Amino acid sequence: MGELRKPFFVIALIAIGLVVLVELGSSLFIGGQDAREALLTQAAKRGIQATNASDIQQPPGRGIPYLALIDVIAFYTVALMGASLIVPKKLHGRLQGLLTLIGSIVLIIVSLILLIIAFIELLIMVGLFFAFPFGTIAYLAIWGFFPRGDAAIILSLLMFLKLVFAGFLILAQPRFLQNKGLVALIATSLVANIVVAFLHGLVPIILVSIVDDLAAVIFAIVAIIWAVILLIGSIPAVVKSVRVSVGG
Repeated sequence: MGELRKPFFVIALIAIGLVVLVELGSSLFIGGQDAREALLTQAAKRGIQATNASDIQQPPGRGIPYLALIDVIAFYTVALMGASLIVPKKLHGRLQGLLTLIGSIVLIIVSLILLIIAFIELLIMVGLFFAFPFGTIAYLAIWGFFPRGDAAIILSLLMFLKLVFAGFLILAQPRFLQNKGLVALIATSLVANIVVAFLHGLVPIILVSIVDDLAAVIFAIVAIIWAVILLIGSIPAVVKSVRVSVGG
C-alpha cells in the first residue's frame, strides 16, 4: 500500500479508541439529575396527579453506549492494521483470521443480548406511555426527562473524534480509501452518530427515551450484521492457517 505515515496512523488509532471509551462511559456523564419538578409540570399539563413523586432522576439512555458496538469494530480493524507493523508478517497472517473469528462470535453474542434487553425495554416504555393514567405516570417518572443537552455535547465530541479518526487515517495512507469495507464501516459509524442526534431532536422531550432506545435496537442489529460479515470473511483465513499448520 505504499509508505504508511505512522504518526498520523497512531493519532487515528487513538481517536477511534477514545470514541469507544467515551461511548462506553457516556452513562457516567449523562443523566442522574433531579427530574421531580419537570415530572410534576409534565403531569399537570396532561391532567395527571403526581404530587407524591420523589427521587426521580434523568435516565442516561442506551443509544450512545450502543454506538460502541459498531465503533469497536472500527477500532479492532485499525488496531489489527497497526499490529501488522510490529508483529511478524507470517504470525500476523495466522492470528488475524483466528482473532477475527473469535471476536466476531463474541460481538454477535453480546449484541444479541443487548438487542433483547433494549427491545424489551422499548416495549415496556411504549406500553406504559399509552396506559393512561397510571402507566403514563410510571413512564414519566422513569423515562420522561431525557438529558438531551448532555447527550448533544457527547455526540458532538464523538463526531469530532470520528472525523479526526477518518481524516488522519487518510493522511496516514490515502489508499485506505480503496478499502471499501473500511470506508463503509466508517460511513456506518458517522451515519449512526447523526441518526441518534437527529432522533433526540425530532420528538418532544418526554418521548426522547423511546426514540433513543429505538436507536439502540437499530445499532445492535447493525453491529450483528457487521459481525456476521467479519465472521464470514475470517473463515477462509482460518482454514488457510489450519492447512499451513497441518502441512508444516
